[in-house]
Amino acid sequence: MASVMRASYYSYRAPFARGVDITHQITDALGIAMGGIEGNRFMGFGFPDQAIVWDGSAVETTYRYLIQTQHDPTPIRTADQSTPFATSVVGGAVGGGATDGAPRSALPGFTSNVRGLW
Repeated sequence: MASVMRASYYSYRAPFARGVDITHQITDALGIAMGGIEGNRFMGFGFPDQAIVWDGSAVETTYRYLIQTQHDPTPIRTADQSTPFATSVVGGAVGGGATDGAPRSALPGFTSNVRGLW
């Protein structure tokens, strides 16, 4: 994943150390974008400020892709849990209510359909 972002940083512009040699100074003056990690790929016609914008767009696109691949859009849902106020610290039921500490899904006639928001 880090290599993908690193390659994205230098899509249209070379790293600084590579980008200050005589070749890149001439190509920058002529409006030729030389990119890649080694700075040896012809990327198109564009002055340095425009190529920096292109790199920013490439980083943004890569960032969005990596976030989407790491994120599961389906939220985790659980069945109803028993309330902690229905039992005592000692372990017995308190108040003897209708549930006696059991979750609602364990009550007769109650069905729980757990699903996403959509």
